Amino acid sequence: MAQTVGRNIAAPLLFLNLIMYLIVVGFASWCLNRFINGQTHHPSFGGNGATMFFLTFALLAGVVGVASKFVGGNHIRAWRNDSLAAAGSTSLIAWAVTALAFGLACKEINIGGYRGWRLRVLEAFVIILAFTQLLYLLLLHAGLFSSRYGPGYRDTDYGVGATGVDPAAPKGGGGALTGSRV
Repeated sequence: MAQTVGRNIAAPLLFLNLIMYLIVVGFASWCLNRFINGQTHHPSFGGNGATMFFLTFALLAGVVGVASKFVGGNHIRAWRNDSLAAAGSTSLIAWAVTALAFGLACKEINIGGYRGWRLRVLEAFVIILAFTQLLYLLLLHAGLFSSRYGPGYRDTDYGVGATGVDPAAPKGGGGALTGSRV
């Protein structure tokens, strides 16, 4: 199968997003652990009123994002319509949760106050991921416009056995059967 433009661009973006989502899971887990233990006085943590909500959605976005990248890797490998459905739906859910975390990151930045470097790094990664995940999602669905960009939504050869075989033709060859009642 020939390589397509969407596949060549989506594969590195998938890998980049996977690494970034793993970093988000690591930082959000550390920060949430400190927040639950009441150690907000830690020099690299800080926080404000939106921190608990932001950390919850950042951790959720990270876990869902990592899971969607595994499904997306399967789709990049197969690059067919049936794998596109799973990759597209999980990527859409991951982007939606990341967009929620993006909104909470903006709210946390807007409230202000002291936020340690780990929270600021986590905010930056979530903000970047909101845009790169949207770009990845658009690349997955680029086949809607042309099969050059992805698995076409209107494949005519999908489900047909061999090329040149009419699927409506009777199996068994040519003419009428002898001894049969019609």
